[in-house]
Amino acid sequence: MGYTLITGACGGLGGAFVQMLAERGEKLFLTGRSEERLLALTERLQTQFPTLEVSSCACDLTDERSRGALFSCAEERGIRFSRLIYVAGADIQKGFERYTQEKILFQTRVNLEGAASVTRFVLERGEPDLELLAVGSVSGIYPMPYFALYSATKSALERLYAALHVELKGRARVTCVLPGAIPTREDVKKNIRAQGVWGRLAAKSPRAVAEASLKAVKKNRRTAVIGFWNRLMRAATALLPLSLKMRFIARRWSKTEKDAF
Repeated sequence: MGYTLITGACGGLGGAFVQMLAERGEKLFLTGRSEERLLALTERLQTQFPTLEVSSCACDLTDERSRGALFSCAEERGIRFSRLIYVAGADIQKGFERYTQEKILFQTRVNLEGAASVTRFVLERGEPDLELLAVGSVSGIYPMPYFALYSATKSALERLYAALHVELKGRARVTCVLPGAIPTREDVKKNIRAQGVWGRLAAKSPRAVAEASLKAVKKNRRTAVIGFWNRLMRAATALLPLSLKMRFIARRWSKTEKDAF
C-alpha cells in the first residue's frame, strides 16, 4: 500500500485524519505551512506509533515553487500514493470590499489552485485503486454574501472533483465531502456560537467529519454532505428561490467576520 498525502496536516481536521490513519497503521506523507509544527507532529506520531511509516515536507500550497519542492521531495523519497486527502483551505469571511488583493490570491490559490495541482501530482504517482478526497463545504452549495469568495472556491472545488469522478472512473475513487462548521480554531467556535441553535446542530467534530469522509470515498461517493442537519438544510431549501436564500444568508453572515490567515 502506498502513502496517504494529507494537506493541512497540522490543523484540527487534518490532525483528525492523521490520528485516525496512524491508528490504522497506514503510511503517511504530511504537509503544512509550518516546518516546525510538522516536525513536532511527526515526532509525536513516531513516539506514539513506533512502527508507523511517516514522512513530512513543509509546503506553501499557494506558491507554485513551493508545491514543486513538495513534489520533488516525494519523488526523491520514492513515495507513491494510495490516497490524497486535501484538507488545506482558507475560510476567510468578510464583506468582499474588505479583502486585500493579497487575500484574494491567497484564498483562491489554497482552496482551488493548490487542490488541482496536488491532485494532478498524486494521480501521476498514484497506485491502483487510488482514492482522491477533497474537503469542500456546505458553504459552496449556494452563493453566500459576506462569504462570497470562500463559497465560490469551494463550489469550484466540488465541481472539479465531480468532473474527475467521471473522468477517472475505473482508475480512482473521487469524492468531495461537504461538511458544515467544524469546531477547531477559537474563531470558528465563536462563529458557530453566533449562528445560534442551527450553528450548533450543523457543526460536527473533526473526528466525526474525518470518519464520515473516509467512508464516503471508500464507497466512491461523488459528493457527500456531512451531518444529518446539513443534509436536511440542503433538502429543505432546494426549491426556495435563490434570491430568497441569499437574502437570508446575507442577514445572518453580515453579523460575523473572521480572518485567521
